[in-house]
Amino acid sequence: MRNWFKKYVLELFGIAIGAVLGYLYWKYIGCLSGTCAITSNPTNSTIYGMVMGGLLASILKPKKVK
Repeated sequence: MRNWFKKYVLELFGIAIGAVLGYLYWKYIGCLSGTCAITSNPTNSTIYGMVMGGLLASILKPKKVK
């Protein structure tokens, strides 16, 4: 378990930051009319932020050289 955590710590950090930013985006900027698919409720916005944060963190992860 410890090795798995060390292997994916950057992605987990990106997911956590993405979740917070997604929620904050919904709270302060979100769609008031309710017609926006992502920003109309906090669950969708938070999940979208988590996905984007995880993807961005995995792209920025340095590759191991053999």
